[in-house]
Amino acid sequence: MKDPGTSPELRRRLVEAVVEVVRAHADELTALDQAIGDGDHGINMKRGFEAVLAQVDTLSAAPLPDLCRTAGNTLIMKVGGASGPLYGSLLTALGKALPAEPGLVEVVRALDAGIQAVKRIGRSDVGQKTMLDVLVPVHDELVAPGPDLLGRVKRRAASAAQATVPMKATKGRASFLGERSVGHLDPGARSSSLIVAAVCETLED
Repeated sequence: MKDPGTSPELRRRLVEAVVEVVRAHADELTALDQAIGDGDHGINMKRGFEAVLAQVDTLSAAPLPDLCRTAGNTLIMKVGGASGPLYGSLLTALGKALPAEPGLVEVVRALDAGIQAVKRIGRSDVGQKTMLDVLVPVHDELVAPGPDLLGRVKRRAASAAQATVPMKATKGRASFLGERSVGHLDPGARSSSLIVAAVCETLED
């Protein structure tokens, strides 16, 4: 994997790509959340990531670990509901674990640290219809490097998000619905898969 920490241009493109995909799917994420949550996931995510974009000049000039920590802290401050603490904790943990110039091994290790942070903050785990149902499969895919790694990660994220549809939510607002949460795509899993895809596509370019 090409080192994503050495190029200010690439760091800018990563930030812009993530913000663009969140903006483009904000209405979809809100609609998904209206079905099983508070109905504000897309709105909150768009607000938070646009606040990150407002700092893109500073972020792109900083090392990748600093970019992640600053973006994470911004999301914690700007995003309402559960999304801010969860995505913010994910990014700040990534920033703390990443070296200035990470390779694949360091990226995998940092993602694991981010996953553990999400588990602690959300008091959740795989199989409970949350963003972890995408993040953990993505981590597992990265552990097995080979041809078309980024393509495989992107496809794994998409299929993992779709796999939340038949799950019953046992965490978050969706858990209040019990069996009625079955048959709905989890909005956090969907937003995670979209962000993973945006990162992969930018790195592929």
